[in-house]
This record gives sequence, structure tokens and C-alpha cells, in this order.
Amino acid sequence: MQSQLGAEFALFEETLATAPPVSIRLNPDKQAYDASGLDKVPWHPHGYYLPERPVFTLDPIFHAGGYYVQEASSMILHEVLSQLMPVKRPIRILDLCAAPGGKSTLLASWMPPGSLLLANEVIRSRVNPLQENLERWGHPGTFTSSYDPESFAKLNGFFDIVLVDAPCSGEGLFRKDPEAVREWSPEHVEMCAARQRRILSAAVKLVAPGGTLLYSTCTYNTTENDQNATWLAETQKLDHLEVALPAEWGVVSRNPGYQCYPHRLRGEGFYFAAFRQSHGLPFRGKTGRYMSKLSDLKKREEAALEDWVQDAEELFFLQRPDGTVLFAPNELWNDLMLLDTALPQGVWLREAGEFKGKDFIPAHSLAMSTAMVTDWPAVDLDRDTALRFLKKENIELPDGTPKGWLLAQHQGLNLGWMKNLGNRVNNYLPKDWRIRMDIREV
Repeated sequence: MQSQLGAEFALFEETLATAPPVSIRLNPDKQAYDASGLDKVPWHPHGYYLPERPVFTLDPIFHAGGYYVQEASSMILHEVLSQLMPVKRPIRILDLCAAPGGKSTLLASWMPPGSLLLANEVIRSRVNPLQENLERWGHPGTFTSSYDPESFAKLNGFFDIVLVDAPCSGEGLFRKDPEAVREWSPEHVEMCAARQRRILSAAVKLVAPGGTLLYSTCTYNTTENDQNATWLAETQKLDHLEVALPAEWGVVSRNPGYQCYPHRLRGEGFYFAAFRQSHGLPFRGKTGRYMSKLSDLKKREEAALEDWVQDAEELFFLQRPDGTVLFAPNELWNDLMLLDTALPQGVWLREAGEFKGKDFIPAHSLAMSTAMVTDWPAVDLDRDTALRFLKKENIELPDGTPKGWLLAQHQGLNLGWMKNLGNRVNNYLPKDWRIRMDIREV
């Protein structure tokens, strides 16, 4: 770092000894968080700095998907994409190394209407947190998968944007993550760089002609950053793309990429480079006539779902063999059919619920989705009661509360489902989503 920063190294080292800034990115589709008086993140319209780090677990708005806790430097991807893809037409995006979902939720809020985002994570243990974060965010055009990059070979030329936020040595997170310091070694850096090249070699083929490949890391060393970016441009015949960032933001241009340093801006160490695919082949895949192992609903079942979702005619519904009903926007049908044909097990769609006889049992993901109707009977819970609901405890409702399925809300945002039976209230929050900490001691 001394050779990289020169005279700035002392200030850099001093900054690493300070507490890292805390930042959040608001969900434009779930507006409830009061950001008045907070400092803005300059490069993102919904990014804010907090004066201190609260216990986010104790904020129901966080559980409702009202915001995402995200390191500020990485939010700059919003500005990069806005410059590189100014045309607001529906596009296909692949976040190839997506967990835990920070950049996927950013992409979901940025992408034009009618677009598709596939958030992929090869490590299966990290898929559930990714799915939970995307479900909280609520965008109906997002889907998840778990494949090695080479498994996408039948989708060469399919995506307009491919983001490779590659696993790295994590030098940019040293002041936030002591584990990253313990794991670091020169050998670890070389191992990360080799793995990144393997991922990039597969990723570049997936970019449509004229499309964009974004490469990013949370580290500083040139082996993983500039050297890999240069190797990528030269060996894969990609055009390096430049972005115009105001000097006062403090981002350093390091051809062919850009580096964020904590002593120059309020954020951590984040690196990115952008490339245009100018020599790739267009997608030539074929689609099947149906999605594997899924069936259509009965007409009466489709009619019943009109009470639960907004603009039901703009969605399609399919059913798994176990009875679970899945949903997605009609305009993405062809793309999802292509993905189902090209990928070994297709992709995971959002769950709407299941029919048991004539009764419909709604899924938690439906409550979190912006496709959910806005006038469903709901009970707005105060903070303490909302936290009890989020711990999956039984709660009492006011006299006169209607019976049946109700949405538990806090400040107008959905937290999940309750069923009022009159003599008791059943809490349908999924067990895996419940708060586990003892909130009485906080």
C-alpha cells in the first residue's frame, strides 16, 4: 500500500484506525424510513450515512425491506450504470456472485421497468440469505439461482449486464472485518486472483453484443484489481469504459479501473472496472414450451388470486408438484422459459402460497412483494408489538379486528401474515426469519 499511495499512506493508515462509517440505502418502493437530517451518500439518490450504528435487528422497517445496510462505496455502481446504460428499455441482468444481496437489491431498484435480474450464488449456504434479502426488497422481477459460472454456458450472449462482484482477499474491509485480516496472505491473494479469472472467463461470454461487464472487488492490491482488469480487456477483446465522476467524490481513476479509499471518501475500499462487449456472439438459445415440473392453475384458482395481487392480468402463476403457487410478471415469461431450458434446474421464482381445497394459504414472499394488493386488511403494529411479531410470538389484536388473514404492518410496511381466529391470532412468520436475539436485554 505504501508504493500504491505514496505520501497518502500515512493518512490512509490513520483512517483505518477510526470507526467505519455506517450507511444505508432506502428502498424507493417501500418508503417509510425518516432520513431527514441525515448526510447523503453523494453518488446514490437513496443512500444515507447514519451518525452511529444502531441495532438494526430492533428496527421493524429493516425487516420490512424499507432499507438495506450497505457500505457506501459500493453504492457507486448506481452512478456507473446510469452513465453506461442511459437507455431505459427492459434489460436482462446477471449478478453472478450475488450473496448476500446488497448489489442485487441496488440493481433491482435501478433497472428499467420490465427488466429481469437473476441473482446467482454458487455457495449453497449463502443462497438463503440472498433469497431472504431479495424477498424483503419486494421487486417481482428478481429471481435467484445457485450455479457455478460454467453452468451458464447455454446462455452465452443472453445478458445485457453481467456483474462479477468477485470473491476477493477483502483488504478493503480490514477495519470492519477482523476475519479478513486473519485470512490474508500473499498466497491467498494469488488464489483469489486465479479464481477471479476463472469466473471472468465464463462471465464475459454471457454478455450480449453491446452489453456491459462490470468487475468489482472490495480489495486494494493490483493483482486482483488492475492486473485482472487489464488481463480481461486484452484476452477477451473488451472495450474499457470510462465514467465521469466528480473530483470531489474522491474516487481515484486507476486505468483501467477505479478505486475507493477510506481516507479519500466516506466509505471502504471498493474497486470497479467496466467493459463493453464488442466481439461477442448474440444469444441463439431455444426455449421449451413449458417450465419443467410446473403446471398451470385451475381457472377458479387463478380467479381467486385476483383478490391478493395487484394487476393480476400482468402476472402468470404456475404450480409445483407440492402445490406451491409461484408467480412472475407476464412480460418476463419468454426470458424465464429460456432460463428454464438453459439451466439444469431453472431458476427460483417467488412463492405466492398454496391452495388447500378452496382455501388459499398466502406465502411470506407474497406479503413482502410489491405485487401484493395495497388494500388488504392490515393491522399497523407499534414498534414493541412489531418486534414481538418478528420474534414469532403470539400477539393480541384490538377488539373489533376482522377475522381471517391479516397483514402485520409497521408504519405502513408489511412484516408478514397473521390469521385472526377470534380466540387467538396465529403468527405465520417463517421460522427462519424470526428474530433470535433476546430483545428484552437490549
